[in-house]
Amino acid sequence: MSYVAPNLAKTKHCFWGSSGGVSTGKYQSLNVNLKSQDKKENLAQNLDIIAQKFGLSRDNMIMCRQGVSNHAEFVTEPSLAKITADGLVTNTPNLILGIRTADCAPVLFCDEQNQVIGVAHAGWRGALRGIVENTVDLMLIHGAKAENIKAAIGPCLQHSSFECMDDMRQEFLSVSKAYDKYFTSGKDANHYQFDLEAFVWQKCADCGIKDISASHIDTYKNEQEYFSYRRYSKQEKITEYGDYPTQLSTIIL
Repeated sequence: MSYVAPNLAKTKHCFWGSSGGVSTGKYQSLNVNLKSQDKKENLAQNLDIIAQKFGLSRDNMIMCRQGVSNHAEFVTEPSLAKITADGLVTNTPNLILGIRTADCAPVLFCDEQNQVIGVAHAGWRGALRGIVENTVDLMLIHGAKAENIKAAIGPCLQHSSFECMDDMRQEFLSVSKAYDKYFTSGKDANHYQFDLEAFVWQKCADCGIKDISASHIDTYKNEQEYFSYRRYSKQEKITEYGDYPTQLSTIIL
């Protein structure tokens, strides 16, 4: 199932789910993880299926080598896995920005008035380190205005599924004691539940963005509709590092 945010132009973006592609087995079916052991021809066809929504091909797409950084890049030309970053910004028409996730929060940004768009891969580490702020700052450098930017947070690991230990909580508290509100009690004294979506929402708001939406869709619980790294890990389906399916979130001018 794909998700379309209510505050972005329907024909200009999409948070894709796991269905609608050609991959098989544990990658079924719209896998876009270029680091996985999925067949290259299937990955290429899946990217074309996604690009066709915008009347284009994968040759118009840019996807970066993602990690857990706060680094965003301004891009003007398509490429696949050549740029190392967790955020992308462009003002180039017909360039499909794509960000891969499988529990982390994908964030799409658009300043339609000034024709600047961005994407961010906001896992908890990247969000804590500032990927949202750095992506928005790069948009501002290239002509966007904070008051005109719309932000949409796509399907991700939701609060009830995001179990963590106290070491993660302490990492947040070392940055700001105010972040404690995003953690609630877990199954015992050393475990907590973290609200990633709410944290990313606040990061967008702190950038001066007023028009923000969130999907409230849990990638972990929606097994038939979304890939989930955490679910695959618990099911012991990941036998090699990086070998798991991911979905794509896309936006275009």
